[in-house]
Amino acid sequence: MTFLHSTDFPYCGPAPEPGALWSTWNLDPPLLAGLALMLAAGLWRAANRRALLIGWGGLVLAFVSPLCALTVALFSARAAHHLVLLGLVAPALAVAWPLRRIPAPAAFAAVAAALVLWHLPQVYRAAWQSHAVYWLMQLALLLPSWAFWSGVISPRDQRPGTLLGTAALIGGLAGVMGLIGAVLTFSVQVLYPQHLAGAIPFGLDALADQQLAGLVMWVPGLVPLATVAALTVRRAWAGTAGAPA
Repeated sequence: MTFLHSTDFPYCGPAPEPGALWSTWNLDPPLLAGLALMLAAGLWRAANRRALLIGWGGLVLAFVSPLCALTVALFSARAAHHLVLLGLVAPALAVAWPLRRIPAPAAFAAVAAALVLWHLPQVYRAAWQSHAVYWLMQLALLLPSWAFWSGVISPRDQRPGTLLGTAALIGGLAGVMGLIGAVLTFSVQVLYPQHLAGAIPFGLDALADQQLAGLVMWVPGLVPLATVAALTVRRAWAGTAGAPA
């Protein structure tokens, strides 16, 4: 189903009903053209085509599939949408097509800032009301995440001290996500009234939906980061143990 995007609705269209969710594919022509161009350029330049296809498929999941429309109904779906970009698309693209011009610490700071901004009610309202702000915020999250994972997954400097610094950055990102998750989970007021009506058909009130979003940030969001951080520390430890005395 093609959405005719109107400024009366968020980019992904009106909140869907549960029974109609699987018909709410976003076939926005500029979006599809951009994804096609990205795929063509990526297949031409990618160092790892399989990883590119995973990252590209994640973008289709986030912006073309019914998940896009579901983010209009449920704030918890918005949290899942962020995790798709941060935890699937960005690392896959980092393997396929690394962005190394931005140092990992600067990329970390940009990702953390984007996550905080996304969850400020005033900024969220602006992204809800403006397609331009919506895409600006999506790019503000995706591009530095891509650069961050490019420096984290296969750092050029394999010295133990550098690897421990990388693990600290991953832990810092986990800390930012955990803090946001705690705010969402334990808040006693609805921070995003845009979902007041959309959540009800899915059996949730807006506060329960918001709390669910916090749990999404905590569990599915933190476990992969903790795993990567632990593996990075292990590599640093192995490097230290193998170093000559």
